Amino acid sequence: MEKASHQRTAPARTAPRRAAGLLGLLGALFALMLAGAGPASAHATLEATDPHQNSVLATAPQAVTLTFSEAVSLSGDSVRVLDPAGKAVDTGNPGHADGKADTARVGLNPGLANGTYTVAWRAVSEDSHPVGGAFTFSIGAPSDTSVSATALQGAKADGVVAALYGTGRTVAYVAYALLAGAAAFTLVCWPAGVARRPVQRLLMTGWVALLVSTVAVLMLRGPYERGSGIGQAFDLSLVRATLDERIGTALAARLLLLAASGVFLSLLVGQLGQPEVESKHEDGDDPDSEAAELRALEQRAAQRPQREARIGLGVGGLVLAVALAATWVGADHASVGIQVWLALPLGLLHLIAMAFWLGGLASLLVALREGVGAEVVDRFSKIAFGSVAVLVVTGLYQSWRGLGSWGALTGTEYGRLLLVKTGCVVAMLGVAWLSRSWLARLRAAPAEAAEVEPAELPEPVAVAAHSEDPVRQAQLERQRAAVESAGRERGLTPTRAGLRRSVLVEAAVAVAVLVVTTMLTNSPPGRVAGEIKAGGAAAPAAGGTAPVQTQPGRTLELKLPYDTKGRTPNAKGTATVTVNPAGTGANEVKLALDGADGQPVDVPEVQLAFTLPDRDLGPLPVPLTPGGTGRWSGTAQLPLAGNWVVSVQIRSSDIDQTTPTQSLKIG
Repeated sequence: MEKASHQRTAPARTAPRRAAGLLGLLGALFALMLAGAGPASAHATLEATDPHQNSVLATAPQAVTLTFSEAVSLSGDSVRVLDPAGKAVDTGNPGHADGKADTARVGLNPGLANGTYTVAWRAVSEDSHPVGGAFTFSIGAPSDTSVSATALQGAKADGVVAALYGTGRTVAYVAYALLAGAAAFTLVCWPAGVARRPVQRLLMTGWVALLVSTVAVLMLRGPYERGSGIGQAFDLSLVRATLDERIGTALAARLLLLAASGVFLSLLVGQLGQPEVESKHEDGDDPDSEAAELRALEQRAAQRPQREARIGLGVGGLVLAVALAATWVGADHASVGIQVWLALPLGLLHLIAMAFWLGGLASLLVALREGVGAEVVDRFSKIAFGSVAVLVVTGLYQSWRGLGSWGALTGTEYGRLLLVKTGCVVAMLGVAWLSRSWLARLRAAPAEAAEVEPAELPEPVAVAAHSEDPVRQAQLERQRAAVESAGRERGLTPTRAGLRRSVLVEAAVAVAVLVVTTMLTNSPPGRVAGEIKAGGAAAPAAGGTAPVQTQPGRTLELKLPYDTKGRTPNAKGTATVTVNPAGTGANEVKLALDGADGQPVDVPEVQLAFTLPDRDLGPLPVPLTPGGTGRWSGTAQLPLAGNWVVSVQIRSSDIDQTTPTQSLKIG
């Protein structure tokens, strides 16, 4: 008898053990999961311009044409051309050149005078992210130029709008995970839990949060794209323009799907919220085996409608989860770039697996407080283990698709954010180890592993129930609340409470990683950042570049130590940049790379660029001409005075790369 009892309790002990292994992987999977949910391979980049970057034209052009790496959406002020005095000289309302979606063209006023002109552009890439930049060209000869800060301010989103828009996107991700994951948890792991008020509140919180955040993102999208203020969020013309874009269509579809999800939730609670039919006799109480089998058949027949309802709701819920995930994947990074045919389905799997894990983790927190048994934990551990496997595979693929090279980890903003997320993962692994220890304690206490039945609330007598005495009614409410609280406390044993606190901390760190991921989705992927040439590598237009008037004694020298962490002789050294005359307009630039031994070294690739952060101008790349081993020269057009940032991107091998920077004051 003792042996049989031990065999029956083995599954209950195995469940916490499996769950312990699961929670040990929760931290690692979340970083992998959202490394790809945002940066899959996109953001449009400027590939060519006409006129070319830094070119000097003999006559004034009739239009300015930009060519991008992918299709872009344009607004009425997407391309602006400013003369040396900061006055707009374009005709406005840019369009696509010859109907090509990856181009932007704006006409110029006739009779432009000689001098240096600044082109400021802003567009929405095919993956729904705004991109912008600026470059210069000259007519006749380069000249000093003074572009006002307000003229270039539109090249970046308003700070309040950008913060609210990013918050809305973060809330939408969390709400989707909560809604889809909690529904999956109740359908597969804990059908009886849908009758509990905390579980119902969890489901409704996810639904309402996703609805509100979707409406907020839809209204903020227009001001976010155009760089206008929060007051434009209620401009119906901007909302209408957003609905005409791919992301607007996706948001509208999401709202329709949320209406269907509301019906689904009502059916879920109505069908699974009914009490299960249980047998009134145990098999061992009746020696008649035929009668026991008959009772078992009757019980299965009575439970069949609920099983069929679970299957139907499961299929419907999965369809809704996939459709909702498609409103993100179809309008984000996975929809453009390399291997779209593979990135789209993997992106769907990635987002759904994330939702099943994160939403299931939130549901597990509630279930532990409600006194759930080890059998439920075992079911969730199986689902979570499958989610981990899917997230690891899809996350690794999407990280490769976004990074492109190891050097992008430190040489790009995306890579650095990915490293920050990795640090959060380490913290999550530490918390997961604590969860494992708490689960071991739960496994060692079979009495605590069993499910705690909810406390039955006493029914008040009819007279009291219908009493109009407010004092009596308040007393009944306090009694009911006390009974409910006692029921919860019975299920929240010290071991369960410790496990719940550990999982709660783990979920909080996961939400922090989600915030970092939202920042990642707004950063160009490392692969794209490495491909940015800004059109400056194109050959100069006919007429050539005017010679730079250097001035003796006006040369500024910058020394930028670099280390690509490679093992080749050129992996570590010093980059020396000289600028003459270090003023506005054309400047002669020379770049020298010397190894650790002070000898000139050559590298497979080097790029030099100037950025003026205060005016959101740049990066302005400098076309370099080789002048021997480790030596290059070129011309930099610096149209404004201010504190510029010089960046030298150095690649010493196929995978080793770094980008040292240093400030340079002009004017």
